[in-house]
Amino acid sequence: MAETPSDISEYDLFITEFPKQGYGIVDYLQGRVHFALLDQMKLMHTSGMTQDQIKETIMVRVTEIIENFEPEKESKSP
Repeated sequence: MAETPSDISEYDLFITEFPKQGYGIVDYLQGRVHFALLDQMKLMHTSGMTQDQIKETIMVRVTEIIENFEPEKESKSP
């Protein structure tokens, strides 16, 4: 698991809040994902990763998430 900083203010440097009002659920979820990716890329860049390294790392993780996704099957009532 990732290291946790000893000072919570370190989180404030990289976590962008997405507004909670005025958006439909799909827009809200997409916005959260977008902001989370931007925050992650900002942290990776600050840690010294190149843009190609950042892209490769994120693409590997997103691919893993998609490939491991198993939606719940809807039960069909007789």
